[in-house]
Amino acid sequence: MKKWTKHKKQMSLFFAMGAMASVLGIWTIHPIFESFEEKDDNYYTLTLNGTMIGNVSSMDGVEEMLLEEKSKVASEQEGLTIVKADLDYTSEKKIFATTTSDKKLKENMYNVLKDGTVTFNQKAYTVKINQFTVTLASKEEVVELLNAAKAKFDIDEMYQVELITDDSRELNVMTTDIVKVSKSKNTNPNVSSSLINAGICTVTDELSYGKEDLEDLYTEGIIDISFADAVEVVESYVQDDEITPLNEAIDLVTKDKEKNKIYEVKSGDSLSVIAENFNTTVDNLVAINENIENADSMIRIGDEITVTVPEPELSVITKEEQMYSEEYQAETQYIDNDSWYTTQQEVRQEASTGERNVVAVVTSRNGTETGREILHEEIIKESQPAIIERGTKTPPTYIKPISGGTFTSGFKYRWGRWHKGVDWACPVGTAVKASSAGTVVSAGWASGYGYCVKINHSDGRQTRYAHLSKILVSAGDTVSQGEKIALSGNTGRSTGPHLHFEILIGGTQVNPLPYLE
Repeated sequence: MKKWTKHKKQMSLFFAMGAMASVLGIWTIHPIFESFEEKDDNYYTLTLNGTMIGNVSSMDGVEEMLLEEKSKVASEQEGLTIVKADLDYTSEKKIFATTTSDKKLKENMYNVLKDGTVTFNQKAYTVKINQFTVTLASKEEVVELLNAAKAKFDIDEMYQVELITDDSRELNVMTTDIVKVSKSKNTNPNVSSSLINAGICTVTDELSYGKEDLEDLYTEGIIDISFADAVEVVESYVQDDEITPLNEAIDLVTKDKEKNKIYEVKSGDSLSVIAENFNTTVDNLVAINENIENADSMIRIGDEITVTVPEPELSVITKEEQMYSEEYQAETQYIDNDSWYTTQQEVRQEASTGERNVVAVVTSRNGTETGREILHEEIIKESQPAIIERGTKTPPTYIKPISGGTFTSGFKYRWGRWHKGVDWACPVGTAVKASSAGTVVSAGWASGYGYCVKINHSDGRQTRYAHLSKILVSAGDTVSQGEKIALSGNTGRSTGPHLHFEILIGGTQVNPLPYLE
């Protein structure tokens, strides 16, 4: 039994050795497995454009194969070709593993590269204006497009657009940071403001010209045109269907579209005035401005609000020389008085209107005037300026005299007579504070007012606090703004606990609410 077992073991070993020999024989004829050196990361799995293309035992020569296949794919295309080739790999340590032959690896590379190839057959020019782009077939069409944008402001075709190549940019890319607009012919053989602006000659206020002399010296008309927006022109290769016909491109660039602009509120403005000036409605201004709650919202000088204006994709700036006669007003002169508040002023001399001949340069954006510079004026009749004395001291401010409370009655006709203040319902004992700094002139019982405090303020105004339950100051006391002067109550002619508050100017009650901060 043991002998048989030993023989069986020997036979098993023989067959195992025979099997190993067979494998080794196959290895010699058909190499399926490759042995690797004992080192870290000796087996690499390659991916190209996200597709697995094979396994190698070394990265040596892989990039050269890729460049060779890229050149092969590109040479088979017509026009500008972009071959995407994002090669990546992962690595690990192995003793035995299969690898991909160089021939198969190149074949896989070629197939993946060809699938990711994009060919642009048509040379073209892309015009970029801010975020807007349009592609045209030639540089000549680009020039026509830009000339069309300025055409309605250059009726006499005195200016032509020129494209300037930017040599600092990459090969095959032509750009212009600024599209140069230059004069194509001389508008005036005589002296003009273009020479003045260039510093070749000057006109001073000491020179005296009549209108006829000015006509000889100046020529009315456009003296400069430029684009308000940066324009960039890039040479490119595109598909045929990506090119826009010239007429369509002109419509896209020159037709007005509603655009949002920031407007700074000026003296005399109101929401209705601004809406009218920008050909819109107050409701539209409210809708596009989060800080404007409704049509009755207050706006102040210097506030910035959003308005919609019709503008083309490419805006045009023109400078036009104008000569005209006009009435004019000399600039107001002010005399500062440091003892007066800024709310006080007096006219010391009334203004008178003058007459003058003027040469000016008017700057416009898309035909709307944005600025005017007077180059020369010939005074015919002198204007006398208004002279105004004005205060420089900041006037005192006024605050609500209680915290909280419920507004119950305003400055209005009520119960058969005029209610000359405002009321806030509040619990008896609510702290009453001085609305503004001042001097207490009376503090005590005042008939229908009940217990009452009256304060004089530095701007000549007075405040009155009525129906109090307790007075905390006396006549002659100086109080600061916000200082507690009394407790609210229900004394005098009162139908419930509340504070009655008045502001008096020149001894007469006025509506307090517009004065409260």
